[in-house]
Amino acid sequence: MKKVAVFGGPGAGKSTLSRKLAGLTGLPLCALDKLCFEPGGVVVPNDVYAKRHAEILAQPAWVMDGYGSYESLWVRLAEADTLVHVDLPLYRHYWWVTKRFLKGLFVPPEGWPDDSPLLRSTLTSYRTVWLCHKHLTPKYRKFVADAAATKQVYHLRSLADIDSFLAHVSTLADLASDSHRKS
Repeated sequence: MKKVAVFGGPGAGKSTLSRKLAGLTGLPLCALDKLCFEPGGVVVPNDVYAKRHAEILAQPAWVMDGYGSYESLWVRLAEADTLVHVDLPLYRHYWWVTKRFLKGLFVPPEGWPDDSPLLRSTLTSYRTVWLCHKHLTPKYRKFVADAAATKQVYHLRSLADIDSFLAHVSTLADLASDSHRKS
């Protein structure tokens, strides 16, 4: 587990999961929203984003969370050695978008560029949840099913799956730490 792509629809908990995963593994975290947007929510030009994305992919290790762009998504998923597809029930996505908005009224969402437009971003997420569920999620599901033969794949479909995944990674990290201390 050196290059980990965490992906799923808006409000899936990708950013929270990715922060926990990076903390457990020591892998550097890259929140794609910070590559795509400047402070204030200004969209970066496509060529700037593509360059930033390619620089991260060239690194020997990373956890990347988010969407980025349709083109870079598939490149990133192909480059990753570990895929974490967060595929929760649709109502959970809507609830977590709402929860992020409500919390964001008091504390800016972690992983977002400074001064991001909370209301506009939330409305975009509400619209995108259904579109992603209808059009992109079936492609994700097929991709992870096909990739399971060549990559480490975690298809997380419930909160229990997320907890089990994090416990598994924690155990692996503990084993690696013990092995390193003994050698």
